[in-house]
Order: sequence, then C-alpha cells, then structure tokens
Amino acid sequence: MDPLQIILGLVFGFVAIPALLKLFRAFALFTVIQECEAQVFTLFGKVIGTLDEPGLAFPLFKFGPRAILIPFFGKKYSVNTSMRQHYLRNQMVNSEEGTPMGVGIWYEMQVNNPADYLFINTNPEGSLQANVASSTISALSNLEMETMLEDRHSLSRNVRETVSPLSEKWGYRLGSVYIRKVAFTDSAMVENITEKVVKRLVQVTSAMKQDGENRVGLIKSETAFKVSQKMAEAATKRPEIVGQTLNAIGQEDEELLETVLDVMETEKLLESGAEVDLLPQNANCLIQLGDTGGGSVSHGHPPEIPRS
Repeated sequence: MDPLQIILGLVFGFVAIPALLKLFRAFALFTVIQECEAQVFTLFGKVIGTLDEPGLAFPLFKFGPRAILIPFFGKKYSVNTSMRQHYLRNQMVNSEEGTPMGVGIWYEMQVNNPADYLFINTNPEGSLQANVASSTISALSNLEMETMLEDRHSLSRNVRETVSPLSEKWGYRLGSVYIRKVAFTDSAMVENITEKVVKRLVQVTSAMKQDGENRVGLIKSETAFKVSQKMAEAATKRPEIVGQTLNAIGQEDEELLETVLDVMETEKLLESGAEVDLLPQNANCLIQLGDTGGGSVSHGHPPEIPRS
C-alpha cells in the first residue's frame, strides 16, 4: 500500500470523521441521549417533540424535514429526569396548645413531562418547595402536640395528596414525602418539658417500688397466716394422736402405759421448773417444807398425835 494513502486514511479517520460527526450533530441529523435524560426540541418558539429513549436518535426520522431547521430557527433543551431528593428544614408551625415547633420534611421529585417542566413554570423546583412547605404548615398547624409527634406517617400522606395535583401540572411528579423531624424551637420549653419528664419518671419509679414493697409485704403476711394456720391445725391434731397412741399402748400392756405416763409426768415437771423435794421411801423422819423450798428434818420417832 502506498504510504501516501496510509497518511490520507489516518488524516481522514482522525480529522475528517470527527468533523463530519460534529457537522451532522450541529444540523440535528442525529443526537445522543444519556440515561435519565430527555431532549426537548423547539422550532419557531413551539415544541415539536421530545426524545427520551437513551441511545442514538435521529430527529430527522422523528420530526421529518423540519428537523433540519432546528439548528437555525429552533433550540434543543436537555432535561434531567432522574429522581431528585430535597429536604426542607425548620418549617415553623404552631400546635393546638400554641407551642412553636420546627418541622423537617423530606420529599422526592422526578420530571415526567419535560416540555411542561420547561415552559409552564419558570421556576418549577422553587414552586415545588414552596408548595410542599405551605402544605406542611397547613396540614400540621393547630394540631395537638401528641398527634404531631406520633402520626407523622398519615400527615406525610396528607401533604403528598395536597401537592401532587399541582406538581403534575408543572411537568413532574412528587414521589415519597416524609416528615422526618418535629422539634421544639424554644430552649426554655425544652428544659421545662425535660424537667417534667424527669419528675414523672421519678414518680413512676417510686410508685413501682412502693407497689413492689406492698406486694412483698402482702405475700409475707399471707404466708405467715397460712403457716400459723397449719401449725394450729397440727397442734390440735397432736392430743388426738397422742391419745390414740396411749390407748393403743394401754390395750396391749397396762404396765407399759403406766411407765409412759410416769415419764411424761416427769418431763412436764422438769419443763415447769418447779422445785422437787425427794424423800426416801423408808425414812423415819418428818420434813417441814418452808416457803423458800428448804426444810428441817427431825430424826427419831414421829411425834404422837393426840387423840380426842
């Protein structure tokens, strides 16, 4: 191959082809559409069509011969159709009790009609933020503080239902809406509420402790009553059992019964702590017992007892 032909081929490949592609794109013979992008074409101030399929597109096939006039008498607009997220902080609302509250609301939006998005509203995103903020304030104002703090899911749905019709007129749709934060803006009020919560926790803790002590005391008293009742029942059963046992012993052996009764009597005497004076069986003396438990003993024959 001739070296000159190689050089001409390289020049044509690296210079002529890119230049021709730029020229074709400048005359709107083709265009490249990215992901999450839409291109709106206007001619003489009017929208002639929109291309939103990603890839290589040919306006000439889509719009006909008038596409050739777009570079001279029209314009091409690129619109981002991806999902966008926004967060509005510290939207001021008042509760039913008159408490100032700061609300943070998070929402999503996505362009679904690029032509309306471009030309119906000059500042669609700013208008959307203003509508979301105003709808949030309208939905949350004059509500009870408990409702504002606990029912954020239903309130978020109310805000979305209020804003969605307006957003669709402006060429985009409103996605998820969620009230993420409800906070007090007055620091003195926050301290006051914190103090009340702490006091309430102390009261609840004390009440729980006292209730526990009361329950323990009740359980102890009930247990003591049942134990004493069972002991009394056992004490009443003891004489009956002992009597039955002694009767059984007496029927078998009377001498054994006498021995058992003597032993029981001796045990009772010992348990009573009384003083006992022992006198030999064949002692030839008299014993005079005194109050102190002592006695005088005289030996010999016993004195004669006068007879009448």
